[in-house]
Amino acid sequence: MTSTVILQAAAGGSNMLTTIVPMVLIMVVFYFFMIRPQVKKAKDHKKLVEELKKGDKIVTTAGIHGRIADMNETTFLIEVEGGVKIRFDKSAVSLDATKAVVAPKA
Repeated sequence: MTSTVILQAAAGGSNMLTTIVPMVLIMVVFYFFMIRPQVKKAKDHKKLVEELKKGDKIVTTAGIHGRIADMNETTFLIEVEGGVKIRFDKSAVSLDATKAVVAPKA
């Protein structure tokens, strides 16, 4: 009788182990394929925005091309075609066109 109880307890422990291991593996895969690349992309975007200066050509997330006319702590004043100036949040910048044009193509 005691051997049956011991065997059932041992079987229950391994059953729990086979449930936990795949869950841990799924979390590890999510980290390396989803979370880590997003964190890296956010750091790269923050660095890009910090390096921008007055006179740089940029492209916004809305697809508007322009040149930075003025900068504040959180916004850019962008001059577009015809001398029109539009204020955008710094998070709306998607590309530094100055570096994209100057960078050699591989």
